[in-house]
Amino acid sequence: MTASIQHLVGGAWFDGSGDAVRSVNPTRPSVVVAEGAAATVSDVDAAVKAASEAFAAWAATPLHQRGAVLLAAADVVDRNAEAWGLELATEEGKTRAEGVGEVRRAAQILRYYGNEGDRQTGEIYASPRAGEQILVTRRPVGVVGIITPFNFPIAIPAWKIAPALVYGNAVVWKPASTVPLLALRLAQALTEAGLPPGVLNLLVGGSALGDAIVGHAGIDALTFTGSTGVGRRIAAAAASRGVPAQAEMGGKNAAVVLDDADFDLALEQVLLGAFRSTGQKCTATSRLVVTDGIADEFLAALVARAQALVVGDPTDDATQMGPVVSESARESITAGIETAARQGANLLTGGAPYTDGVRGEGYFVAPTVVEIGDTPADVWTEELFGPVVAVRRAADPEEAFRLAEDSEFGLSAAVFTQDLTRALQAVETLDVGVLHVNSESAGADPHVPFGGAKKSGLGPKEQGGAAREFFTHTTTVYLRGGAPRA
Repeated sequence: MTASIQHLVGGAWFDGSGDAVRSVNPTRPSVVVAEGAAATVSDVDAAVKAASEAFAAWAATPLHQRGAVLLAAADVVDRNAEAWGLELATEEGKTRAEGVGEVRRAAQILRYYGNEGDRQTGEIYASPRAGEQILVTRRPVGVVGIITPFNFPIAIPAWKIAPALVYGNAVVWKPASTVPLLALRLAQALTEAGLPPGVLNLLVGGSALGDAIVGHAGIDALTFTGSTGVGRRIAAAAASRGVPAQAEMGGKNAAVVLDDADFDLALEQVLLGAFRSTGQKCTATSRLVVTDGIADEFLAALVARAQALVVGDPTDDATQMGPVVSESARESITAGIETAARQGANLLTGGAPYTDGVRGEGYFVAPTVVEIGDTPADVWTEELFGPVVAVRRAADPEEAFRLAEDSEFGLSAAVFTQDLTRALQAVETLDVGVLHVNSESAGADPHVPFGGAKKSGLGPKEQGGAAREFFTHTTTVYLRGGAPRA
């Protein structure tokens, strides 16, 4: 059945009055998953007003009580994991197992922040003056504008919304309009869990809606995950208003496989990093550097494994890789592969469009491996955001690390070696926000910081205790008593 897209402002669900919004099944584009009308700029005004009015009471609510709402929401999400995971696979294109896993990860994130009341909330410093203590306390920043992408339609919103709420902020949230269904589900879970009206406001629509949130005078902070170009524009707009911004943006993540690597482990992890979630992860392995001693054997095995992947309907449990999210995504990725071929890259596997059955009907891109020689190719530097990995060979570990660093991005990387010295060299050499040693480049746990270096990220990191740095500000309190009255 086609779901109805609605919006949430001030605790009330309503139909939009803007342009038509339609979410289709990327496996069978003739099937409409959800549809409705977009929210409008006037709805942004109403949402910011509702959030502003709800903020003070929510900020004054004890931290444990705010956390209890998140814990209750986590239970709702967990109860619905199988059904919502299937909806996620149907709407976004990752496999059903990955969809269910993502929904359960959202519940895990809600639980992590739901227990924030049991953790440290401030600090005490010694004062150089007698009879005085210095306290550093934390306060919420206010009304937070949150803009989230299509590729993790419930997990990424959870890791932004959960800390925003538990630290006492109110939220105006615009999810990607290509995948609104899981956004509705998360908002429904929080509402069912007892979140007060106006604390979370959800608006579905296109880029004009996002621009209205970014430029609204009532928004006190902005957090965004998406493309580098949009992230930079948001950060610039926020800076012009003196508003803090957090942006997680592009990645062109390298996996480095050295001669001494555990061959089977490296092969499996590179395959997963490149092609799980159809390569639609900001942390996906999109570059591979292999040292000469292992390169021929490793690339032959990688190509064979890529060709053996079961590509098809992601709701079929036998499927290992589904479609990309949209026709425009497929066209962009395919154009990138064609450009690589024109620039002299050697296509080892993939690249050709599917013509058979459901794969010919849907937005499918074959698992693709291209090898780059000495001639520069855009596929080495530009993010395609699909199941495409570009390969270069290196004479030795030093050259391998130099090639891995050959990027303006610095989100994640993976290094495969059994040499402790080389692993430590990677830690010292690779300027990334997340480094995996002997595991795939993708993956993030909710209790540790996540975010990129160089041009992959702006502002404080996300998740773990790092989230507090963005969603709160400090107040340094000089606490001193007077002389007791006689």
